[in-house]
Amino acid sequence: MKRFTVTVNGTAYDVVVEEVSEGAALAQAPAAPKAAPAPKAAPAPKASGAQGSVQIKSPMPGNVLKVNVKVGDKVGKDTVVAVLEAMKMENEIFAGQDGTIASVEVAQGASVTADQVLITMN
Repeated sequence: MKRFTVTVNGTAYDVVVEEVSEGAALAQAPAAPKAAPAPKAAPAPKASGAQGSVQIKSPMPGNVLKVNVKVGDKVGKDTVVAVLEAMKMENEIFAGQDGTIASVEVAQGASVTADQVLITMN
């Protein structure tokens, strides 16, 4: 038998590994502890203005690191309107077309899902 200490998410576990010879029956291992439920996403803040006709949506689930625009800002198609962190990478979200920001549907630090409306514009 060999003893190991394994650390998972900051919690140390002592494990014992037993070598078995070929053809020997393997004992049923005890069930692994259940994982804690995933934290719920924070609700999106109320829209800060009237809905616009063009929706800028999140391409993937993640966390909003920055919101670079506010209601009334005029933007070009290459303007970065928000920065989304997903899979430990920062993803710039572009306006996609020229227009004026009509509403900002998320705040910095909010968790978002894929296809969630971040910003609307006209």
